[in-house]
Amino acid sequence: MTHPVKGIDHCFALVNDLDDAAKQFAALGFTLSPRGTHSESKGTANYTIMFPQDYFELLGILKPTELNAARRATLERVGQGLHAIACRIDDAEAAAKALADLGITTEGLGSFSRPVPLPDGSEGVAAFSTVSFTADQVPLGMVFMCEHKTRDTVWIPELLTHANTACGLGAILAMSDTPAEDAAGFARLWAKGAVTEADGVFTVTTGDKSAPLVLMSPAKMAETYPGADLAATTRGALTALRIKVADIEAAKACLDKAGITPLKTAAGIAAGPEHAAGVIVEFVPT
Repeated sequence: MTHPVKGIDHCFALVNDLDDAAKQFAALGFTLSPRGTHSESKGTANYTIMFPQDYFELLGILKPTELNAARRATLERVGQGLHAIACRIDDAEAAAKALADLGITTEGLGSFSRPVPLPDGSEGVAAFSTVSFTADQVPLGMVFMCEHKTRDTVWIPELLTHANTACGLGAILAMSDTPAEDAAGFARLWAKGAVTEADGVFTVTTGDKSAPLVLMSPAKMAETYPGADLAATTRGALTALRIKVADIEAAKACLDKAGITPLKTAAGIAAGPEHAAGVIVEFVPT
């Protein structure tokens, strides 16, 4: 039997105030899509930050509905920040069946679409099918799978250029009290999932041309991002987003323009969670 999950497609932050979060990420030098409004029953909307191979999403709740009750409860319990990873698959229904054969449980198989404002002023449709790993399969946060049915209305060329020269997800990082155990739990969710360890940092490979997932203790995270307010990130989900940039000086110039003093890291520079809706955003050279 073949494991169907090929890598990380995107990740998302669930935020308290969607438009405020969008302003923060724009100030960091990202180009954001126009706001995408979901159905009345969902009561949510999003902005996407697109890269050639993957992307990052800001998701917010516009009004309470029955369908977003679980998200509202999660936001209350965990706090705003980096909540979820979406995995690359070819076919959601086939993926659910293949994973069941491997003893990995899923739930919530379904399809949906949303309107997409296009650069020429017209409106297109973005359509997806998704299926989630059950909570007992995921050590931290939420991991689900996403089948894109209309890639041309998501990967719009005009959205791929950013003032900070961002060009892809470099890594997703999370704090864990048991990073070795959690890394092993995450690794089984990807076909090429494997764990390496160095100096207490556990890195999960997730596939070809796919960002790794990095787990470490809270103390190690504090060491990795000195001066960052870790209490302002999610509680029990994901913590930091490492972004690849073509020009680190351009990224620094964006932070300077926004009046943000960057945190210096071993690999680059970072903006603290107070500047990025509960996410530590680190910029590293490609």
